[in-house]
Amino acid sequence: MLANTAETPQAANIRKTGPFPDEGGITTDRRLSVAPMMDRTDRHLRYLLRLLAPHARLYTEMITARALVRGDAERLLRFDAAEHPVALQLGGSEPGELAKAARLGEDAGYDEINLNVGCPSDRVQAGCFGAALMLEPKRVADCVRAMRAAVAVPVTVKTRLGVDHHDSYEFVRDFVGEVAAAGCATFIVHARKAWLSGLSPRENREIPPLDYARVHRLKRELPELTVVINGGFVTLEDSVAQLAQLDGVMIGRAA
Repeated sequence: MLANTAETPQAANIRKTGPFPDEGGITTDRRLSVAPMMDRTDRHLRYLLRLLAPHARLYTEMITARALVRGDAERLLRFDAAEHPVALQLGGSEPGELAKAARLGEDAGYDEINLNVGCPSDRVQAGCFGAALMLEPKRVADCVRAMRAAVAVPVTVKTRLGVDHHDSYEFVRDFVGEVAAAGCATFIVHARKAWLSGLSPRENREIPPLDYARVHRLKRELPELTVVINGGFVTLEDSVAQLAQLDGVMIGRAA
């Protein structure tokens, strides 16, 4: 998990007790979560992560809505009860299909349904989902609205600060505002923009500069939303520092 430098009292307390309060065995606090990572966060790694981090919120690899609706949903959604709280990340852009997939996820016992609006890979773009959807906020809002109508568990969105040359603060603020109006109350923001062509997924995690201040501003101006930051966190101290301004930190490769 996260590397540790000299700990502050706050960080030491989190390490000892966990960052989350318990509510009936399922935590609702989002101060620490582990990012959905393709070919990484399968049920086996999630079980190991749960042993290492008893209080962290875990996320599946992205599963396309179409694969769930048309394929072997029982196999794709299988997980161990020890993984709770665990979220299902979906990829898709068709509201009806996403609603059906979200319902399958809820029926399987997932605690949250997350929509991928952050992955910039060519494969994901070809399926008309991921970061490219930031250019279609109305479509994303329609998807969220349909998913919210289909399930009782939270529907959340993982996104970026922008795409290509659409990377102003106003762009991400307006995107989040429109999707929030459709019923999404929690946004996980990778604090970089995405280039939709010219960079590999790995390069998109490293080359676009991080802009934590823009995520902080988003939370200040939209305080009613839950805002979790993602991108570049490798130490416990750096992660804990974000909690003064944001609702949580999501770690990826450092896990």
